[in-house]
Amino acid sequence: MRLWGGDFPREVTITLPRGETPTFPLAHHAAGADWAETGITKDAGDDPDVTHGALVIARVAPSGGGIVFRAGEGVGTVTMPGLPIDVGEPAINPVPRQMICQTIIECATTYGQQTDIEVTVSVPGGEILAQKTWNPRLGIIGGLSILGTTGIVRPFSCAAWIASIHRGIDVARASGTGHVAGCTGATSERVVQDLYGLPDHAMLDMGDFAGGMLKYLKKNPVKRQAIECQTNRGSAIKRLTIGGGIGKLTKLAQGAMDLHSSRSQVDFAGLAQEFDRPEVASATTALHAAELIGPQMAQHVAERARCYVMDMLNGVQVDIVVIDRAGTILARSG
Repeated sequence: MRLWGGDFPREVTITLPRGETPTFPLAHHAAGADWAETGITKDAGDDPDVTHGALVIARVAPSGGGIVFRAGEGVGTVTMPGLPIDVGEPAINPVPRQMICQTIIECATTYGQQTDIEVTVSVPGGEILAQKTWNPRLGIIGGLSILGTTGIVRPFSCAAWIASIHRGIDVARASGTGHVAGCTGATSERVVQDLYGLPDHAMLDMGDFAGGMLKYLKKNPVKRQAIECQTNRGSAIKRLTIGGGIGKLTKLAQGAMDLHSSRSQVDFAGLAQEFDRPEVASATTALHAAELIGPQMAQHVAERARCYVMDMLNGVQVDIVVIDRAGTILARSG
């Protein structure tokens, strides 16, 4: 509006992908002879989002032809295949691009202009914030991603974490990485990465969501075709390593897909029966059970977990690494 002869409004109403029409007050605006920019402050609500309170700025200027996107300060650039944006492009996802393009088309019609616009998105301080996200591992360098499929921030959810695991798998496949690893936490991830010499982009942030990782690998033996970027199908994952502490991997070995303590529990009665140790039935933790059973429990867990995962992923080589809290390897299988 400002670039094409109008004034900056105090606030702006936009249409989200699902039809909602929120109104945002402008937190920033500026203009020059052939450019104009404005910004709003991101409100992540109850979501523990590192970008809560960040200023998100869009600058528009004439382009050499068509709508062109640029990464400004604090917005990353895609450097690895496997994401829905081509390598070399600013990390502005397809839905935000569609929303921006639609707005430009509507304004061009109102003001009688051509849609030859360069859009530069910036998030001051975004390069530092991005170090607290998965972007570096996904090959998004220099800043944050401009995400969004609905335009609405939801409180942190299982779905959000699982979606990040899926994108990690896509990137690994597209880059020809045949060996990936999913770990339950930072310690097991460090141990497994050092053990196998894996690159960062081979490390999937599995956390408690073993099912989210395994089901995606099973349903998508090679990279899903991404309509937005029309990339080639990626290579298959040939080897999967899963690492974690004995508690969570015991639950995996017993068939749990969600390893969080509030959503799955170790079957102590089952362990007692398998090892013929009745006292294990009254154990309070997997570590307690391991103390009662002895070192063979860790190896048993590794082997059972490996068999369970291999049954799900036909043709994929599987390794299991069980560690203690200090990062010492207790057992390996595969």
